[in-house]
Amino acid sequence: MAIDISKIKTSREVEKTLQTLSPFEIKNELIHLAEESALKSTAITLNAGRGNPNWIATVPREAFFLFGQFALEECRNVMEEQGILAGIVQNKSGVASRFEAFLAKHKDTPAASLLEKTYHYGIDKHDFDGDAWIREWIEAVIGFNYPVPDRMLSQIEIIVHDYLVQEMCGVGNDKGKFDIFAVEGGTAAMCYIFDSLMQNHLTERGDKIALLTPTFTPYIEIPELDRYKFDVVYVEASGVGENGFHTWQYPNSELDKLKDPAVKVAFVVNPSNPPSSAMSTDTLNYIADIVKNHNPGLMIITDDVYGTFVNNFRSLMAIIPQNTITVYSFSKYFGCTGWRLGTIAIHQDNIFDKKIAELSPDLKKELHNRYSSLTLEPEKIKFIDRLVADSRQVALNHTAGLSLPQQFQMMLFSAFCLLDTQDVYKTLTQSIIHKRLNLLWEGLEVPILEDPMRAGYYSEIDVMVAAKHFYGDDFANWLKTNFEPVDVLFRLAEKTAIVLLNGGGFAGPEWSIRVSLANLPTDSYLILGKNIRKILLEYVTSWENSKK
Repeated sequence: MAIDISKIKTSREVEKTLQTLSPFEIKNELIHLAEESALKSTAITLNAGRGNPNWIATVPREAFFLFGQFALEECRNVMEEQGILAGIVQNKSGVASRFEAFLAKHKDTPAASLLEKTYHYGIDKHDFDGDAWIREWIEAVIGFNYPVPDRMLSQIEIIVHDYLVQEMCGVGNDKGKFDIFAVEGGTAAMCYIFDSLMQNHLTERGDKIALLTPTFTPYIEIPELDRYKFDVVYVEASGVGENGFHTWQYPNSELDKLKDPAVKVAFVVNPSNPPSSAMSTDTLNYIADIVKNHNPGLMIITDDVYGTFVNNFRSLMAIIPQNTITVYSFSKYFGCTGWRLGTIAIHQDNIFDKKIAELSPDLKKELHNRYSSLTLEPEKIKFIDRLVADSRQVALNHTAGLSLPQQFQMMLFSAFCLLDTQDVYKTLTQSIIHKRLNLLWEGLEVPILEDPMRAGYYSEIDVMVAAKHFYGDDFANWLKTNFEPVDVLFRLAEKTAIVLLNGGGFAGPEWSIRVSLANLPTDSYLILGKNIRKILLEYVTSWENSKK
């Protein structure tokens, strides 16, 4: 008996209206439908729509809380009143020896081990003064001062710098020094970068920019805002393998769009979101050649939050550092979305500063006035420090910067991985993701090919490619004629209590769906795959019956 596939609560007209929204807004409607479905059945709502991981890195957190106890002792040693008020640590003399004594009392704990190794890493590798190093930790974990320097605490920046270079550039890949601005997650980094590019006339309203797609939805939506109204060129990851399925790599013919010198900025998410695929070495080198020989003024913003899920990952910051602003968030890898930890990294020798130095006299005068309250020589302010000032409307630059406890936790996350020379944590997080990925595709009953470029944090399933591959063009055309691309999402929510996002909302293939492999119990992904397959087969059954 044919399944009446038309019978769902959400009409095609409503679907057509809703698919104009951001996928993160459509998700709210899908959650509502899924919860209704779960109430009417024994199903459990499975929301694989967001990328918030369901794991946390424990040892860096334990170290944070353990060191907090020592820091409070030091504050009480300065002054204590009635057990509820203490002083702030001003003098650093002798603090390192007291810290070592404190560690001895907790020597058998993983937290103490990380603190001790991090302490010695700073002294042995970077020649930090022990007292000054621990004094900075106390200031950070207690948070009794404004951030000074406002961009990032100086010694903590060095540790985070080491981590970023290790994970984004590869061990032994010396590309020089990067300046780092610690920010409130990748979200803040995006806002600050878009704003400062405009404030400093590196971009102007209506400029031509490139988006390498699919990409995180805000990179699509922000350029459309009235303030920017950028002329957007889409560079599509349209590469396909021999089997006709996506490789999510960028053909040279697409990358050639970057050769146009009118393209001022290219926005990259690498590994991509949602395909979760890293750029190949050939792609990285091809982009570098374009910059060198065709568009040397091209500014590149690369968002590399998922890089740690790919072995031997290489960022564009390692290939063309002078042209690149790197955004990195600690949220996904360490399970700390609520901490809001991110960085903006810019090479000390960069085209952003050079472009500002080459502005017209009128624009230089305007910028001189903008930053004149900060220094007697505002034209010498580096772009990354302008980012800091702009983040607080310049006038509040003296209170700019990421909160110090956040910086301290960021440093501990960084040190945790720098000291993990066997990559135990990386192997563990990657194994969780890969197991879930395999279970998803096992449920779909589709073999998944090995791909060293695959991060696997998300999986993007292109329903239309699968339709053509397994059933031919007639079925694919029938789908397009009778349904909206988001229909499968609403059908999944209403019938199986599963919430996914539409790939079209990320400038990906219209008929693709995004599954987050980070936020559900591992066994759920087999159920997820089976239910997606069940819904897709309903379309097939209905199509076959329509031909009788």
